[in-house]
Amino acid sequence: MKEVFRATRLAAPTMANVLLVGETGTGKELVARALHRLSQRADGPYIRVNCGALHENLLESELFGHVKGAFTGAVDNKTGRFEAAHRGTIFLDEIASMSFRLQVKLLRVLQEREFERVGESKTVKVDVRVIAATNESLEEAIAENRFREDLYYRLNVWPIVLPPLRERGPDIPQLARAFVQRYSADNRIEPPPLSDELLDAIQRYDWPGNVRELENYCERLVLLARGGALAAGRVPLPGQGERLRRNSRGQNDLPQQIEQLVRTGIQSLPDGTLKEKLVDAVERELIEQVMKECNGVGVKAADRIGINRNTLHKKLEDYRRSDGAAGGDASTPPR
Repeated sequence: MKEVFRATRLAAPTMANVLLVGETGTGKELVARALHRLSQRADGPYIRVNCGALHENLLESELFGHVKGAFTGAVDNKTGRFEAAHRGTIFLDEIASMSFRLQVKLLRVLQEREFERVGESKTVKVDVRVIAATNESLEEAIAENRFREDLYYRLNVWPIVLPPLRERGPDIPQLARAFVQRYSADNRIEPPPLSDELLDAIQRYDWPGNVRELENYCERLVLLARGGALAAGRVPLPGQGERLRRNSRGQNDLPQQIEQLVRTGIQSLPDGTLKEKLVDAVERELIEQVMKECNGVGVKAADRIGINRNTLHKKLEDYRRSDGAAGGDASTPPR
């Protein structure tokens, strides 16, 4: 994040287009607003457009405006977002969702600083700084012929990559305390203290929704707090509720445990075979443990694990054959 802050401060006073890359919820719009506030255009307008929220025709009208009668429903002239952002900044979120046709029109704005409103031939000149954001790889989109390569180079003058929250473990307690303070002030209540148990739990959680998910969780903590330190189990972490319901029906959380182990333990290892071997080893260990707890009753074990009984029997047979090939007793059931 220090690198993000440094790049933001360096890019802000320039005229360069900026491309923000990061997963949903990592704070791309916050960086975009900071770029605008720290720029020479801070007194000008800041306009945000979510390119993924509108159909192609509506997005074209939203970006470039239209004249009365340009299409059905165009009862008045409309000023587009680019025109509204004149001498300011326009933030184009989810840029990868823009159609090829609109990408061509956007490329012209970036190159020539001009466009035409929908239904009009008059050229409009604008002075706008463009900040774009994406939560997917534009390089992959180019390879799949979904994004123009020339537009990518125009947008990617100054790239800033925002890391996911799972890579910012030490930041999580500080962010949590800040969010709790904010929402406590908003609700005019005393900020609830965060227990060590809770802070440890939120640091171990993966936060697929990133900072936005953590913020929503902290707001829920504040609203449910009724004095005293909050325990980790007081407000289940996001996603915990469904796992608890499955476990209460006697099912094991095997797939989630394996995926979590692979994602957090050996994500950085390049050898895919090694990853597969680790998954197989963990899966076997858990299956054998459940079989022992169920006294070797396959139907009961399959139900707890959450897999088909025939699948379980096949895996057990594979383990026996593997043990036999390795010099063990193939007839001996797994431990």
